[in-house]
Amino acid sequence: MSVAAVPVSAPRRRLDLSWPILIGFALILCALIILPMSWLVYYSFTDKGQFTLANFYKLATDPTFVDPFITTVIIATSSAVICCVVAAPMGWLVARTDMPLRRTIRGLVTASFVTPPFLGAIAWELLAAPNSGLINQLYRDLIGDPQADPLFDIYTLPGLIFVISCYTFPYVFVLVANALDRIPGDLEDASAILGGRALTTARRVTIPLALPALLAGALVAFLQAMTLFGSPAILAIPAGTHTMTTKIWSLFQYPPKPELAAAASLPLLVLTVLLLRAEQMILGRRGYTVVGGRQSEPRLVALGGWKWVALGLAFAVLMNPVFLPYGALLNAAFSPVATQLVTFSTATWKNVHFVFFELSATKLALKNTLILGLASATVGTLIALVISYITARRAIAGWRALAFLATAPVAVPGIVLGVGLFLSYTRPPFVLYGTLWILLIAFVTIALPAAYQQLQSAFRTINPDLEEASRILGATRLRALADITAPLLRTSVIATWCFIFVGVIRELSAAIILFTSETKVISVLIFDLNESGDLGAIAVLGIIMLVITFAVVTAINRIPGFGGARLRNA
Repeated sequence: MSVAAVPVSAPRRRLDLSWPILIGFALILCALIILPMSWLVYYSFTDKGQFTLANFYKLATDPTFVDPFITTVIIATSSAVICCVVAAPMGWLVARTDMPLRRTIRGLVTASFVTPPFLGAIAWELLAAPNSGLINQLYRDLIGDPQADPLFDIYTLPGLIFVISCYTFPYVFVLVANALDRIPGDLEDASAILGGRALTTARRVTIPLALPALLAGALVAFLQAMTLFGSPAILAIPAGTHTMTTKIWSLFQYPPKPELAAAASLPLLVLTVLLLRAEQMILGRRGYTVVGGRQSEPRLVALGGWKWVALGLAFAVLMNPVFLPYGALLNAAFSPVATQLVTFSTATWKNVHFVFFELSATKLALKNTLILGLASATVGTLIALVISYITARRAIAGWRALAFLATAPVAVPGIVLGVGLFLSYTRPPFVLYGTLWILLIAFVTIALPAAYQQLQSAFRTINPDLEEASRILGATRLRALADITAPLLRTSVIATWCFIFVGVIRELSAAIILFTSETKVISVLIFDLNESGDLGAIAVLGIIMLVITFAVVTAINRIPGFGGARLRNA
């Protein structure tokens, strides 16, 4: 009896959607960046649809635009100098000396870093407003003269520079401290063996190696001060002064002047690109190599009795961005009058009750913030993950251009991006203004560079052979990414998600251009309440924002293998 052979068909090949999906993500990235920037450039050179240079001529000749530009340069330059003078010695004390509580000081600097600058400005309003500020009230009580001039008027140019410096010096501190941490002790030991004294070693070895980081920090501080919106809007506008960011914002008040706003945004964008390029060139040339084996740990400088003086100075510096502002917010949240010191007998829950049960905008703002935070973190992490995969594995043609576009938003100030998105999505076919979608696009775009850089670095630690083995066994590119690579990147993916969520909570610059009455977020609500003078409610909302932020940062630090919070280049 014979049995006929039955032909065995080859296994049916599954439809591979990897290429269309990867290309789709690439197109989404292009749309996120190119569309708003294209409309920004178009509006800058047009007036009622006609090509013109009149917008730039007005910017260059009208004092109402020239004065804010000069003011912005003064603020940014002064803040950068102050940050370097304060942060460089603190970085050295923390990284290279035996000063006590060095890790605590680093943690407190991180606290000032994650504090939204606009919230810090409001806290300093409570502390140093000329008439009602707590510091000025205490000063008048001490000298016994209720009519005395204020000790410190926060509504002045020096006051604004001081507040901005409080929340930009962490950028310089982190760069300098990290650079000093990486300088091997062998270099300083060699100097000492050759007879160099401590000052000689510092002048010829330590300072030259740390100087590029200090210069890069100065540029970052300049950039941060130049592009800030919240602090100048809160402290400069009441004094009748504008910076470039507040002037751009004012051009959207009635009657709106979008062409002038676009033209005013371009110089800010160009200057930002140049500063970031200069920072990369400075850091790119920095380097040294130790030949002969393992590098030794840096040798700490013994300060003797001076270490307690150094610790006192470090805490005195941190009083300005951390202790005094946080104390002012707590006081205002539970005081019947925000600018009066609270006692056990006068403490009240009135402000908390008002925020949660009487202020109608609170529930909507919290809901919008939560929705946007979760959505932005999820969408932003997903886009950054896929784009990082494309560029790290060179998965499609044009991956270099995608790498550039993914990092390009770091050069776009938030207020400029807001202008570009407003011009892009207020007309068909994409009418998104007035919806949460436009804020989602803004937040994802702002967070993309940091998310991409974090995940791109993580991809470099994963051997591509694992993915290749999976593909040999029949998995598609996306299946290999989802089942093999993404789990290995779990720590970095979670950390990236958390950082984007925190960024959404504190973002104001773009949101202030794009919000409507139905799309307010917590940061915009705080800004609106400041204009109406409701400082108690602001303090409650500000504390809520800080609690959420620190809870997420603490969670990040507890992720196994993450090793602490990492700061974003601004």
